[in-house]
Amino acid sequence: MMGRKVVVATCALNQWALDFEGNLQRILKSIEIAKSKGARYRLGPELEICGYGCSDHFYESDTILHSFQVLATLLTSPITEDIICDVGMPVMHRNVRYNCRVIFLNKKILLIRPKMILANSGNYRELRWFTPWSKPRLVEEYFLPRMIQNLTGQDTVLFGDAVIATKDTCIGSEICEELWVPNSPHIGMGLDGVEIITNSSGSHHVLRKAHIRVDLVKSATAKNGGIYVLANQKGCDGDRLYYDGCAMIAINGNIVVQGSQFSADDVEVIAATLDLEDVRSYRSAIISRNLLASEAPSYKRVKVNFSLSVVADIHVPTSEPIEWQYHTPEEEISLGPAYWLWDYLRRSGQSGFLLPLSGGIDSSATACIVYSMCHQVCLSAANGNAQVLEDLQKIVCDNSYIPKDPRELCGKIFTTCYMASENSSQDTQQRARMLAEQIGSYHINLNIDGAVKAMMGIFTMVTGKSPQFRMHGGSSRENLALQNVQARIRMVLAYLFAQLSFWARGKPGGLLVLGSANVDESLRGYLTKYDCSSADINPIGGISKTDLRSFIQYCIEHFNLTALRGIMSAPPTAELEPLSNGFVSQTDEVDMGMTYAELSMYGKLRKFETCGPYSMFYKLLNMWRGICNPQEVANKVKHFFRMYSINRHKMTILTPAYHAENYSPDDNRFDLRPFLYNSSWPWQFRCIDAEVSKIENNELNPAYEELD
Repeated sequence: MMGRKVVVATCALNQWALDFEGNLQRILKSIEIAKSKGARYRLGPELEICGYGCSDHFYESDTILHSFQVLATLLTSPITEDIICDVGMPVMHRNVRYNCRVIFLNKKILLIRPKMILANSGNYRELRWFTPWSKPRLVEEYFLPRMIQNLTGQDTVLFGDAVIATKDTCIGSEICEELWVPNSPHIGMGLDGVEIITNSSGSHHVLRKAHIRVDLVKSATAKNGGIYVLANQKGCDGDRLYYDGCAMIAINGNIVVQGSQFSADDVEVIAATLDLEDVRSYRSAIISRNLLASEAPSYKRVKVNFSLSVVADIHVPTSEPIEWQYHTPEEEISLGPAYWLWDYLRRSGQSGFLLPLSGGIDSSATACIVYSMCHQVCLSAANGNAQVLEDLQKIVCDNSYIPKDPRELCGKIFTTCYMASENSSQDTQQRARMLAEQIGSYHINLNIDGAVKAMMGIFTMVTGKSPQFRMHGGSSRENLALQNVQARIRMVLAYLFAQLSFWARGKPGGLLVLGSANVDESLRGYLTKYDCSSADINPIGGISKTDLRSFIQYCIEHFNLTALRGIMSAPPTAELEPLSNGFVSQTDEVDMGMTYAELSMYGKLRKFETCGPYSMFYKLLNMWRGICNPQEVANKVKHFFRMYSINRHKMTILTPAYHAENYSPDDNRFDLRPFLYNSSWPWQFRCIDAEVSKIENNELNPAYEELD
């Protein structure tokens, strides 16, 4: 009697772009674990052999050559015997490059399935490197490279949109983006009787995004029945994105196994035991689905003499439905950027981080993320993660080191530096010192006044002029220049101490400089170009001020960092202008001419809803009705776009930041726009002014009437 219960495995792998050796070992380990769980099919993430984030390295023939070399090693490894292996890599077919799944069993390639719908918005540029397979349900012959022919004895294999038919079931592939589009391939495959749909993903973390991915997987099988298996990349593979795992397996609209979203495990494998008869009975009960299925076009089936089920499975329990456990946004901030920092630190060859700690919310949140990283590293080491321990011992240059406490680990790898000036208050200095003590960082206090006076002395010697702050009678231009020179000197000192502070302490290695400009300040351009916001990496550059405040409150409660209470209650300030009677006279929101809440709204309307000045004005007229009159709305919108365009050039040099918000203005990869604007926006602003005039004269146009 044929068995009816199948065991399928999927995984989240922390692959690294172009790390062919490391990627190979992680793939092999995942297959080994899958087999130990009884699985007869193993799915891996998108482009796992070379790494998803190779970018323009996909143009290089080397990338495809080395991918086939890794494939050859996989084909000949005893670890891959007696399990269907589904791996991702780039393949050139008829001089066209495709993003593919290569499915093989016992040294034979069963199918090469190219991606049909490419991700090409936001952070993704797949059409730059790949071409979509545009022949649904069609296959062609693919001539294998000779190195593969010699191993498999196959000259050609099928290449295209087909499915795998085992002796007991049928398996079809989707690749990442194909799940997210309205007419997903799983619809047609499910109607044609494909019972197991797989999806290999390279899907990145954004705050509050996980539920969308989970809902898509559940709905994919709720309407059409079937088993859905999703794999994903996990970790930082060399860029701003953090791929957040969440491997999962679902059946008939229910999740049965959940993988972790964040962890220090480079290889995570989950498996489920599922009854094929549950799929068949579920589908057969949906009459409308069966009517569609009876006339659905067929897929080419690649027949393989292999079963996913075993004969004697009657007493094997099946995986039961579970409720997905979601992280709160505060937990996501605590974990995602922390693991991103960990990957960056261990793969960069550096010995730790240096952070200019001002005592404000942004730099304090950054410090808390590093502390959270140390907390997670200690937990992983205590739980027996050998890779974490090996990586950490390399970082601290001590092969016997065992981390016991996050504070003690912080002291080894994290340096904080308060850079005081005559414009700094005792309050901020005290807050920075107290936080450093509670997280255990090695803390430095220094004064930049001597360097500032030396710089201004050079200027005065050359020009004969001595600029003054505004409160001392100086112009706005003088005031801004005097602020900027302080900020830029702090950047120079941060890098000097990052390179030499360990040397001065008799320790080997250097430090990565952390930036701490949040996404809203970057959008507004409220930062000095090449100041201490210029750093190696920035864990909060994609996080809003509102979310950072919530995260600080979470750290007070979760990590018992009581020093953060004073930081929460203090008004955000740059402290670059002279104090007034010993107290801060400068605040960020007054300087910016807008609140952080308003900035978040502008950012979301500009990016999510693709609003220019005129359409943003109309959106906000409705949203802020009763709060602002039309003229105030107009003034706010014009002020934002004026400041955005004047400061747009700063976004071309933003520190590479963890991408946590989809309204990030990061010019480098995500938000592609000009950086030289007509900052008066004459046509757009004139349209707004005309509408304000109409509204004030009670001459509502149809567009505004629709808002009522």
